[in-house]
Amino acid sequence: MIVLAAGAGTRMKSRTPKILHPLGGRSMVAHALAAAAGLAPGRLAAVVRHERDLVAEHIAALDPGILIVDQDEVPGTGRAVEVALEALDAEQAAAGDHSGLTGTVVVTYGDVPLLTTELLTELVAVHEADGNAVTVLTAVLDDPTGYGRILRGEDGTVAGIREHKDATPAERAVREVNSGIYAFDAEALRTALRKVTTENAQGEKYLTDVLMIAREAGGRVEAVATHDRWQVEGANDRVQLAALAREHNRRTVEAWMRAGVTVVDPATTWIDATVRLAEDVTVKPNTQLHGATVVERDAVIGPDTTLTDVVVGEGATVKRTDGTKAEIGPGATVGPFTYLRPGTRLGAEGKIGAFYETKNAEIGRGAKLSHLGYVGDAEVGEGTNIGCGNITANYDGVHKHRTVIGAHVRTASNTVFVAPVTVGDGAYTGAGAVVRKDVPAGALALSIAPQRNAEGWTEAHRPGSPSAEAAARARAAVPDSAAGNPEPSSVASPLKKEEGK
Repeated sequence: MIVLAAGAGTRMKSRTPKILHPLGGRSMVAHALAAAAGLAPGRLAAVVRHERDLVAEHIAALDPGILIVDQDEVPGTGRAVEVALEALDAEQAAAGDHSGLTGTVVVTYGDVPLLTTELLTELVAVHEADGNAVTVLTAVLDDPTGYGRILRGEDGTVAGIREHKDATPAERAVREVNSGIYAFDAEALRTALRKVTTENAQGEKYLTDVLMIAREAGGRVEAVATHDRWQVEGANDRVQLAALAREHNRRTVEAWMRAGVTVVDPATTWIDATVRLAEDVTVKPNTQLHGATVVERDAVIGPDTTLTDVVVGEGATVKRTDGTKAEIGPGATVGPFTYLRPGTRLGAEGKIGAFYETKNAEIGRGAKLSHLGYVGDAEVGEGTNIGCGNITANYDGVHKHRTVIGAHVRTASNTVFVAPVTVGDGAYTGAGAVVRKDVPAGALALSIAPQRNAEGWTEAHRPGSPSAEAAARARAAVPDSAAGNPEPSSVASPLKKEEGK
């Protein structure tokens, strides 16, 4: 099996090699290699040249067993296949077998991301059943302009391939076009490549020349046509890449719906090929699921949610949330307007609510972080309720520090935990508390100063303002005996009720 991945892709106008551009959660070449690997070939080779090291490193990361072959200075697809065949023969000889590669050699490309193993399997099956020298995969297009036309003989075999610019009006009327994807008999390919020259307008060794050389030598050349043009479409620029991405996503979303997932609005839902969804998951509009995201049964995701590498437990609800590398336990709820940063782990039946940000946080079963806060570099115990506006002040300007909050803790509104600090099980905090030292289990942490009212301040310091005028009217309406607001004589009961639940 040979995958050609040497092209420059200049029409992409990008520093990134064309075949490394992403689509559906994988690079284009990753999609192509996955389809090729599905055939379980005896050996898989990838031919590289443009940005050689970058492409080779990427391919090796996908599968270190793939043979990387460098195309030399001779241009053309024919030469790319030739150097790959030579490398495969040399590898076999190094293992002690000098007979050369035999059997079927499949050639495909690194920029056909929608090609499937099933279609390649059909190509190989026809090729081997009919004993062909060459079998070419073709597509039937409504508009074949610009493509090489397949010319068939009376017996249905391929008599030739005519490039669009060289075709007669009758030949241009042919809608069957060459995809450039082939199955070859190894010996027929090896023999024909020796006869292919660069004597043409482009000065390249064309792989298409192999077809006619093999036919002239008495070999059978046949075509397998597909009406699914997307499987043989390549991306030469970003417009074509976007079109392929839309089609790939349409197929992915449809496949999940047929597998038991409810997708409320397929047109605004994007699901990567690497995502895994269970039956009875519901995905609401404007949701994107990326990377290694896994969503378990009965979970509801969206609307307006983007998850990347997030695991969502059974029956959880996640709405209007942006999450990356996080775990959401069974039955938990997240959102709306929540930001889950890497390392967030929310326990079963837990809650992270509106306008909350979390990072590197272990949040226990049934714990609630309901609204308007930040928890970073922290542990929150089982059943704890974190009040409105609480934050963990984890950064001292140089280092990050950890906050540990125990089980069944109740924190009042606007509590600040200045890390490193530990709050024991069952402890409480008062409203506005700044917790700078550890709180024992069952204790109440307070930051209290007596309230002082400076009477007449507004009229004295903001004369003529609407506030001063309103204050004057209010004071005039109150009898002198009721006008005072004495200082409280005691702070013995500063906490009247639990706040921020």
